[in-house]
Amino acid sequence: MTRTREGRQPGAPREGRPAARVRARISWHEYLCGALVSTSIVPLDGRVEAEVSELPPERLIGGTPQLQVRNFFTDTSQQFFAGRWSASRGKWRVRYTENELCVMTAGRVIIESATGERSSFGPGDAFVVPAGFVGTWEVVEDCSKIYAVFEARG
Repeated sequence: MTRTREGRQPGAPREGRPAARVRARISWHEYLCGALVSTSIVPLDGRVEAEVSELPPERLIGGTPQLQVRNFFTDTSQQFFAGRWSASRGKWRVRYTENELCVMTAGRVIIESATGERSSFGPGDAFVVPAGFVGTWEVVEDCSKIYAVFEARG
């Protein structure tokens, strides 16, 4: 496995970097930009500390969900990101400015569009949420997913 000069995997945080507590953002771009970039194959497991976030009150509909993001990869354009995300039960409003591929690895979610179209996903399900989607995410069973996000610069 390739390692950096400091002995860590490419894309992994430097030792001693504490997990930050951040507020969830509507745009992943602001949150994920500035992450380490790699030109090696990047497995989506290993030592990347979770960034724990809380939803702003104006987005929260129900529950007290805890969200965690482990971003393993950011490309040099700062427009493509990949990693793992998990959340505990709750429901909140979403407005996507990015395209996101999701592969559920555990739990169950219900995503509902502003027009009332409902989709339920569980372990092994894969789906894309397109930029421009407006609706709600509801975590009905604590869940986790692998994500790949592309957010074009405007």
